[in-house]
Amino acid sequence: MKNKKLLTALYIILMLLPLIAVVVAYPFLPDKIPAHYGMNNQVTRWGNKSETFIFPIITLFFGFFMYIAARGAVEQEKKGSGSEKNNSTITFVAGILSIMVFDILTFYFLYADFHQVENLNDVPFSLTKISFGVLGIALIILGNIMPKLKRNSIIGLRTPWSMKNVVVWKKSQRFCGILFMLSGIIILILCFLLEGTLLTVISLVLLVSAAIAGSIYSYLAAQKET
Repeated sequence: MKNKKLLTALYIILMLLPLIAVVVAYPFLPDKIPAHYGMNNQVTRWGNKSETFIFPIITLFFGFFMYIAARGAVEQEKKGSGSEKNNSTITFVAGILSIMVFDILTFYFLYADFHQVENLNDVPFSLTKISFGVLGIALIILGNIMPKLKRNSIIGLRTPWSMKNVVVWKKSQRFCGILFMLSGIIILILCFLLEGTLLTVISLVLLVSAAIAGSIYSYLAAQKET
């Protein structure tokens, strides 16, 4: 119970952090800020500094959605609908990892707005590497906790086959968890070796491939159980 309260507090802080940061920084931002960048990292549109509130608003909407999902897991636990006591905790962890990406994006673009950066290549730290570095860490953590999930309708590899059979569910989560961990490790390594479009494409291919492979394995596991 204490751990869940701490996770909830951390979750709310991270969810509100972008809004707080923008409110504090707003008076010091120039009136005209870069509002959109092209694939070549060059600014393609300038906008009013009020547009800096876009990311915080998106973060709040996403945060509330994940919070509702976590509360749904809690209700499932109370009703004893097949969830284990850690399902809501894992949902909070997944939400925290996702919101951290929004937080990083907010601070990154606040830096770009404050300095009126016309070319993102001039920023001393790579947004692509930071984003996929966080994704790699998130995949490793999620891969580690997926095997601990009990069957539920909110989080995990939920295929038509895993949702119908407890054994298939366990096998699917374990297999996909391993794939996610391996993908996360590979993506972290690639962050030191690659950058830009190549890093993005390879990382996304790894992520999609892991999800597809997990679904195929879930189907094959179900066939063995019948």
